[in-house]
Amino acid sequence: MSWNKSSVPASSGRILAAILALLLFSLEAPALETDPPDGTEIWLVTYGPGEIYWQRFGHNAIWVRDARLGLDHTFNFGFFDFKQENFLLRFLMGRMLYFSAAQESSAEFAQYIDENRDIRAQRLDLTPAQKEKLIHYLLTEIRPENRDYLYDYYRNNCSTRVRDALDIALDGELSESSDAIAAPMTWRDHTRRLTVGDFWLYLGLESGLGLYADRPVSLWDEMFIPGMLAEAVGDGGIRLAEDRILFKSSLEAPPLHPPMVWPRYLLASLAVLALAWLACRWLSATVLARTWFTISGLAGLLILFLWFGTDHLVAGLNMNILVFNPVWLVFGFWKKAGRLALPMVGIVSAVSFAIALLPGQYTADVVAAFLPLQLAAAWQLNKAV
Repeated sequence: MSWNKSSVPASSGRILAAILALLLFSLEAPALETDPPDGTEIWLVTYGPGEIYWQRFGHNAIWVRDARLGLDHTFNFGFFDFKQENFLLRFLMGRMLYFSAAQESSAEFAQYIDENRDIRAQRLDLTPAQKEKLIHYLLTEIRPENRDYLYDYYRNNCSTRVRDALDIALDGELSESSDAIAAPMTWRDHTRRLTVGDFWLYLGLESGLGLYADRPVSLWDEMFIPGMLAEAVGDGGIRLAEDRILFKSSLEAPPLHPPMVWPRYLLASLAVLALAWLACRWLSATVLARTWFTISGLAGLLILFLWFGTDHLVAGLNMNILVFNPVWLVFGFWKKAGRLALPMVGIVSAVSFAIALLPGQYTADVVAAFLPLQLAAAWQLNKAV
């Protein structure tokens, strides 16, 4: 829980706002001329990005209001359990188990308002048959024997599951209208724009994502982002009866397109070199160089493991293996190899720089952050021979 300067829980004000927003909503809803004659309302709910790293991409759910069935619940597919068997191993291997669940809408909305995240609700103009089909599907999905699924960050996540549920209710109309249309941005573009505010998370993802994240995708694929699914609905993929903002966050909205941030990583790299130069008054420059090559080589082994040893599809064909080259381990442990460090690193650096300039995998940020360190370490080892 966060606290403001007046020592009052910030969450208290947000929860109060949630109660007021939901009260106003419930009072207004019956008076609407567009209320469905069958008494069933289906809403697509989209939650904006939050401050914590796992909240950067947003979230969504399907909200069902049906007094006859006793439903005023949100159905979403974004739950996981830290206590599941082999949790860390599953996470590393790309085999995380997520599950679907339903909870009372008021409780869920209060949670997201407490996290200071946008809540957008879009009432879908579905036929009674489509609503019945969707509700049946959702109730089936939350059954204990059906609720678990293998999570994939881009192909099978909380948003794609909501997308697929709507598509089933529409007999494939959503996929037919979006699968053949090219999206203006790639999976990497969306990843970059949504994480750019987090220096280390952004750089870590840029280091680990391979060429597959840069391939062209369709509007259907782009709906792995909850906000893009909301826009697809709003642009006519599904007819809307209403579109409301239930809560507006005070957080800064992420950029619509990925900005150019490689200069900040180049400056950070130069700052690290300056600190290393100062540290050489007390530490051996050669030891620092060998330590850095050891770290880089181990990072290269991790990239290879993610590429070949896990189910993380987007970690494959990763050209950052040139920057984080496992061969650098030789320079970390074999002193006589130091004379080869500068020419080898120089060649690899030239190739990496060329790749950064060419179409294909976006590597500019990783190149800016780490090539200066590689070249400086190689120069030091070559000088020490």
